Amino acid sequence: MSANQSNVNIKYEPFKEIVIMEKTRFSSPDDMARFTSVIAGGKLAGLYWAEGVVFLYFPLPPSNTAVAKTLIENGKVYWTFVGYATMPKYLSTIETKEKMIVPVIDISTNPLLSRVAQWLKEQQ
Repeated sequence: MSANQSNVNIKYEPFKEIVIMEKTRFSSPDDMARFTSVIAGGKLAGLYWAEGVVFLYFPLPPSNTAVAKTLIENGKVYWTFVGYATMPKYLSTIETKEKMIVPVIDISTNPLLSRVAQWLKEQQ
């Protein structure tokens, strides 16, 4: 390792705020998986699971100056859409009645996404 590399400071700065602009609660994991498959155009798309909730989200990319500035200065990120359904027990895949198989990733070890899942579970 060179001298320059050993002087690099590594810092963890998690998001301070996630703003969800639109959310849809699906009546079942099956409906959630069907929606995911449709919006992915038949391509393999996955869902996330934590805290008894299966969900997916679409972040607003920090491609414009205002969004990038808010992200960097305030630690605030915007999600344009979140879809979710309760799923008490983790399953690695959801198979819909149309035989579409959607993978599910257990992200319960991620504190931020687990907090999001907990918040979604509390929504009516």
